[in-house]
Amino acid sequence: MSDGGRLGVTKARTIAKACRAVLLTADPREKTMAARAAARAWRSGRIAHDFDAVMPDRPLRPEKPELLPPNRMPKRGRAGSERARIAMLHALAHIEYVAIDLAFDCAGRFGAAMPRDFVDDWIGVGADEAMHFALLDRRLRAMGSFYGAHPAHDGLWETAEKTRDDLTARLALVPMALEARGLDVTPPTVARFEAAGDSASARILTRIYNDEIRHVAAGTRWFESWCEAAGRIPAETWQRLIAQHFRGVVKPPFNDSARHAAGLTLDYYGTLAATAGAGHTH
Repeated sequence: MSDGGRLGVTKARTIAKACRAVLLTADPREKTMAARAAARAWRSGRIAHDFDAVMPDRPLRPEKPELLPPNRMPKRGRAGSERARIAMLHALAHIEYVAIDLAFDCAGRFGAAMPRDFVDDWIGVGADEAMHFALLDRRLRAMGSFYGAHPAHDGLWETAEKTRDDLTARLALVPMALEARGLDVTPPTVARFEAAGDSASARILTRIYNDEIRHVAAGTRWFESWCEAAGRIPAETWQRLIAQHFRGVVKPPFNDSARHAAGLTLDYYGTLAATAGAGHTH
């Protein structure tokens, strides 16, 4: 019997057990509601800042979507077509679904060694990701599709497995590299949706984009806090972690203005842009 879902969150008396309940929820809609319930319980003070539960190595997953290796993912079709837009929205919905788990895993796995504000930030991120998934799922249904109608890949959760024992690496990779990549690619994606006349989807992507700036900022702030406490230079430490463990993850072109707004300044990734000989956007 799983201790997941909204019932698991309701029964939880600590933040660790609430996070675990979210991770042990497979059904997408139930996961979004469990995530929101956990955030409300935390903010209201109903659950304690205590870490008496271990996060699962792998969250529960629904039967659909089928998870494939990235190199086996089907092509999305002609740019601007409804089929291509549905495939893009489905891919983004999957990212947001997994991002719920990433945020609650970060709070539950690493929160014991961090200040309470750390948990505040990542529970807030998790609630945002749940809202993003709900918006994308609703839009897919309005377009005659649904989450699970297309295959997806599991690369995002694989990053969590690689960093399960290292908060510094988790922050360097997830918010400061992968989520930051979303800041780079979302504006041109919004423009393509607008050009296709799909302003409803474009509005959702713009809302997600604005929230993701805050998420990258939270990751950068906690990364820099850890570096300061350890006597490390943040940009050098980040570059070293990316080079050692995640080579190829950070690619131009970069959205300099959004990255800067999130505190991810050029001293972090500028040498990567110069090496690639790439220009900057925005």
